[in-house]
Amino acid sequence: MLRRLLPSARVALQVSKPVVIATRCNTYSVYEPDYLESLKPKFPQYESLNVQIKGYDYPLLESYQRFLHGVAEYLDLDVSDCYALPPQHTQVQRLRPNSTVIESEYKLTTYERSLLLSNVDAPVYPQFLRIAQAALPEGVHLTVAEHTDEHDERRYVPDKDLLDLKAELERMAGATPTKKK
Repeated sequence: MLRRLLPSARVALQVSKPVVIATRCNTYSVYEPDYLESLKPKFPQYESLNVQIKGYDYPLLESYQRFLHGVAEYLDLDVSDCYALPPQHTQVQRLRPNSTVIESEYKLTTYERSLLLSNVDAPVYPQFLRIAQAALPEGVHLTVAEHTDEHDERRYVPDKDLLDLKAELERMAGATPTKKK
């Protein structure tokens, strides 16, 4: 019915043939081809982030770390490394009021786990952080910071035998008499 009423509309609605226009990109240089621009990420990226979780309950901390690893994989984040740091032992003494008599004594162990994320897109980072905060168990402390060399140094436990040998070498070097001229 529309054809009979508006014959000019039928002509206007007909699909025209596609026109191919060839353009040449003049933005490349002699040494860099233009397709390298398409390889750059669309969004700014955090180079490496260190997600640290601390708590007193080791199984709970392990479970939460496994959960964060799963969330990171779901959001297509590159999990470079997951590791545990040596536990820190603390002894707390509770004294009776106005005296030096110990009423009770507690031995606390603080456990720490780290998750290293690489090349995190800026729009995905807040989503990961909100999910991590929403699922944060009670008694667990979450810290996210850029990865530094200090984080790597804290990771390794010093070898006591090696430290003793180094100290002995320093003592021996300091004990050598100086030659007289």
